[in-house]
Amino acid sequence: MSAFLTLQQLAGLVDGEIRRGDPTVKITGINAIAEAGPGEVTFLGNDRYAPALKTTRAQAVLVAVNFEADSGEGPALIAVANPTLAFSAVVRHFTPVPPPFQPGVHPSAQVDARARFHPDRVFIGPCAVVEAEAEIGDGCSLHAGAYVGRGARLGEGCVLHAGSIVRDHCVLGCRVVVHSGTVIGSDGFGYEFTGGRHIKIEQVGMVEIGDDVEIGACTTIDRARFGRTIIGEGTKIDNLVQIGHNVRIGRHCVIVSQVGISGSTRLGDHVTVAGQVGIAGHLEIADKVVLLAKSGVTKSLTEPGAYTGFPAKPLIEGRRLLTLPGKIPDILDRLKALEKRLAALEAAGSNAP
Repeated sequence: MSAFLTLQQLAGLVDGEIRRGDPTVKITGINAIAEAGPGEVTFLGNDRYAPALKTTRAQAVLVAVNFEADSGEGPALIAVANPTLAFSAVVRHFTPVPPPFQPGVHPSAQVDARARFHPDRVFIGPCAVVEAEAEIGDGCSLHAGAYVGRGARLGEGCVLHAGSIVRDHCVLGCRVVVHSGTVIGSDGFGYEFTGGRHIKIEQVGMVEIGDDVEIGACTTIDRARFGRTIIGEGTKIDNLVQIGHNVRIGRHCVIVSQVGISGSTRLGDHVTVAGQVGIAGHLEIADKVVLLAKSGVTKSLTEPGAYTGFPAKPLIEGRRLLTLPGKIPDILDRLKALEKRLAALEAAGSNAP
């Protein structure tokens, strides 16, 4: 963490070019474009926020190399290849360095003697629980109250934040991050209605998560009824997501908050699922599909591209259908006017000699 950078030093840090501003001016902190003040740097990662450049009080702004600024006065501008990624480097510079990894097992942790790990290469925090036959890879951190079930396996460098749960026999790859309140391996929602009551169907499968997956807070990933529920390498899952049993999600997908994916559905690679999307069960979603917010998927989508609406349709068709309900009042008014004219014409015809 540094007290300040000159604008010239900041440009060097992000491999950027100063387009406007005094290279010797001091940058002392970071902030969002709307809240930034003198001495602070911000970024323009989306052209929708370009008008904010006229009102921001920031000392400097990171912009894309193809951004065309007006010639008027304003904050200093540094052109970079990717403002969002470049700003991450600035954040790391101005924020405190996280504490170094310190292995050890807290005295209050409950660790079964049959669990397998090297005590000098993992961190197990207060009140964490590790059950029998669990395997914990080197460099893993299990924070306060984390739970690892019987026979579960964690690859190297995983992080279980406070209060997260990995249930029996689930498998995590390397560098998987699980945030607080998330449950991996909860029972799938399986019941058979018979004799006037719901009888639980045993869920005896597991969850398998690939390398470099991150899972947000209070998300649930159900174990398979048989076999595996799979989350592919590099996939990022937001908070408050529900993934049903036997779902298979491909590599490097992005799943945003409040999404629900029903059992046995399969998503390809590089799929993006925006907020509050619902996906029915036993469907196939092709590679590189983008599901816009609040879409409802009721049938398999076999072609890449963007979809929206309920039921989800290709983007142009879906948007057209979404506009129709708003036109109904106008259509009704026109229909009533036509009915009045028709009634008037019929009355005039009946009164003719």
